[in-house]
This record gives sequence, structure tokens and C-alpha cells, in this order.
Amino acid sequence: MKFPLDWLLLSRWLWITILACSAVVIGPFIVLYMMFLLPQPLGPISVIALLIGSGIAGGYKDWVIARRNEEKVRRTDFQP
Repeated sequence: MKFPLDWLLLSRWLWITILACSAVVIGPFIVLYMMFLLPQPLGPISVIALLIGSGIAGGYKDWVIARRNEEKVRRTDFQP
């Protein structure tokens, strides 16, 4: 008997999507676990570096969005 959705289970993109979603969900837990396993002086430094890095990434994202909105306003102002 043939399985009706065998084409789906044999699809490469299905498994790529499943593995990517699993990596997004499980990846941060692995990183945090490794950070907690670091020796004493490196553990707090890595947590602080993670916080500072996420702040810089968030600020950069806001800056890019604001710049894109400014360019969009400039382009619409000069149209006849």
C-alpha cells in the first residue's frame, strides 16, 4: 500500500525547514548552557558581552529602519 503523502516526506525542503526550525529553537539553549559551563571569570564576561551585543544589534536595526523611512519621505516629497 502506498502512503498518500510520501512525496512530502521525501521532500528535501521539508527536512531543511524542520532542521532550521529546530536549530532556531534549540540553538539558544545550547549557547546558554555552554556559557554557564565556562569557568568563573569568563561566564559573567560572556553574559555581559551577549547583552551588549544584542543592544548594539537592536540599535543598528532601529537606525536602519529610521534611515529607510527618511529616504522614503524624501522620495515622496519631490514627486510632481
